[in-house]
Amino acid sequence: MGRRNYLVEGLSGTGKTTVCDELARRGFHAVHGDRALAYSGDPVTGQPTPPGGRGEHIWDVDTVRALAADRSVAATFFCGGTRNLGRFRDLFDGVFVLEVDHDTLHRRLDERPDSEWGDGVPTPREDIVRWHRTRETVPQGGVVIDATAPVEQVVDAILRRCDLP
Repeated sequence: MGRRNYLVEGLSGTGKTTVCDELARRGFHAVHGDRALAYSGDPVTGQPTPPGGRGEHIWDVDTVRALAADRSVAATFFCGGTRNLGRFRDLFDGVFVLEVDHDTLHRRLDERPDSEWGDGVPTPREDIVRWHRTRETVPQGGVVIDATAPVEQVVDAILRRCDLP
């Protein structure tokens, strides 16, 4: 297993991509899970969704495991959301859950492109608002980070909890 592996999770609009960019800017190994690991599939079997179907947003387990095993870096940050976290949660030394308030969520949704994951299919706003209200897809047991602060402060809060500079 890699020296340290961390997951930066959160619901749509909480700033996972922005945090990932800031971690990379600071020289950390940061993986954009929603871009590099994600596909539409069955969270239990990992089978991709057939063309035209709509599966769950999941990550490629073998790729996650390979990246987590990389001992050439001090820490790897996996940033993004996935519905099959249970298949590899054991790889993480820490899980951070980004949270924002209702007003910040709507402002960020207004500013983002229609297609959240680059698949050309917009995620209905009512689904995103429901997920924020119910927290049904938020990992349990993670360290909650207030992501309404400027990204530099959000990343500082994460790094302090990882005991990294």
